[in-house]
Formats: sequence, C-alpha cells, structure tokens
Amino acid sequence: MARKRKTTLSEKVADSSAEVGKKVAVAVDDTKAALDKAEGPSPNPMTNLILTDLLLRGGGQIMRHAVEGALLSTKFDKTRAKRIMKGRSLTQTLVSTAVARFATRSVPGAIIVGGASLAKLLYDRNQDKRAARKAGDNAIAKQEAKGK
Repeated sequence: MARKRKTTLSEKVADSSAEVGKKVAVAVDDTKAALDKAEGPSPNPMTNLILTDLLLRGGGQIMRHAVEGALLSTKFDKTRAKRIMKGRSLTQTLVSTAVARFATRSVPGAIIVGGASLAKLLYDRNQDKRAARKAGDNAIAKQEAKGK
C-alpha cells in the first residue's frame, strides 16, 4: 500500500493562487462586458470623451485649490490664504502648469524639474535665514495685495 504524499505549503499556495487568478480573470472579463454595454450620457463617444476630460480637469483643479488652501491655512489665517491664492498672476499659473506638465510627461523632464527644485531648496537653505524669510514674506505680501 502506497503512502499518500503530504502537500507542501508552497504547493498549497500555488494551487490557491491559480484559483484566485482564474477568479480574477473571470471578474475582469465580466467587468469589461458590463462596461461595453454601459452607455455614456451621449450616444456620440467623442462627446463623452470631452465631457469626461472636462470633469476630470475640473475635479483636479478643485482638489488642487483645496490642498493649496489647506497648506496655506497652516501658516496663515483662512482669509489671508484665500487672498494669497487669488493674487497669483497669470504668469505664475502658466509657468507652474507648464513645469508640472513637463515634469509629468517624461522621465528626463521629471529629473530636470526635480533637480532644479532640489537645487533651489539647497540654495535657499544656504542663504541667511532672516534674509530668506524676509524676501519670502515680501513676495507673499505683494501677492496677497494683488488678491484684495
């Protein structure tokens, strides 16, 4: 009479992971089928794409303003933080958007922007703290004055 071989832990894990993999594949196929059946707000797919893009960009902008306001509120009172945000010039907005887009579109762009940010940080830390703080406070005061 032959003895039954014990199943090792790695074999049990392999068997259960294969089962999980099959279940995940079935769930993905079911989800894809359901998405293919789902209709957007418009029968025109290009219109749906434009609407989706507008919603995502608007939501991203709202989130960015909320995060920026929250970060400024840690240092300044709420009304002053709003005035600082409102006082941002069109040039500042365009430059920050362009730099962010450049950094997120390619690895070399991310390296360049990250390196430049690090260099600016190290430069600021190397300066006299009082002078750097005074220069920053003056810049914020000017931006706040524009936002009134």
